[in-house]
Amino acid sequence: MQHLRRLLDAYFVLQSVFVLSRCFSEPEPGPSAASPASGDRFKIEGRAIVPGFKPQEWVSSARVLVEGGEYVGFLRTDGSFAVYDIPSGSYVIEIVSPSFRFEPTRVDITSKGKMRSRLVNYIKTSEVIRQPYPLQMRSSGPHTYFMKRETWGWTDFLMNPMVMMMVLPLLIIVLLPKVVNTNDPEMRKEMEQSMNMLNPNPELPDVSEFMTKLFSKGSSKPGGGSKGSRNAALKRR
Repeated sequence: MQHLRRLLDAYFVLQSVFVLSRCFSEPEPGPSAASPASGDRFKIEGRAIVPGFKPQEWVSSARVLVEGGEYVGFLRTDGSFAVYDIPSGSYVIEIVSPSFRFEPTRVDITSKGKMRSRLVNYIKTSEVIRQPYPLQMRSSGPHTYFMKRETWGWTDFLMNPMVMMMVLPLLIIVLLPKVVNTNDPEMRKEMEQSMNMLNPNPELPDVSEFMTKLFSKGSSKPGGGSKGSRNAALKRR
């Protein structure tokens, strides 16, 4: 019996040692999934320029976005920037600033690392207008968030259609007798004929008679009628 107990004790000791050895032993490295080759990575360099302003005044709030924010870069204190770890391809580079506007630029990167910069043309994508590289992105002006309040001026009043409809006929009535020689009977006859053509309805007042009276009044000199009446009175005497 003692011999059997010793064998059982030895068996339990060996089994416990085996279990402990399996628990504390390092797992064997299994087969891992092969990661795809990432390829070469490149960087896009350039400089942002705002005429008339120092870079320290606006670079802290500006960002460089590559392909709408897929890659993001920051501006240095001198306005230069560099966006790293970009694979080969075609990307649109934008500088986003709350104070100034920048036109986007497209950069093409070949698999060998050659860079080509060109203007962004969403309508004619095949049209290529080369730009210098490293990028020189110049601001087109500040953002306009608010519309200026319109101010009243004399030109607004004069160019009003209602005012023009009242003023232009008045000017024609006043200036036409001074320009046209109304004392010429032929000219007066032609004007009467043209007015009669414009007034075919006999029930309406005759425009030619009105124009004749108007022109005769405009052509007569002030005081001329009183002098003629005085001369006629002297002859009768």
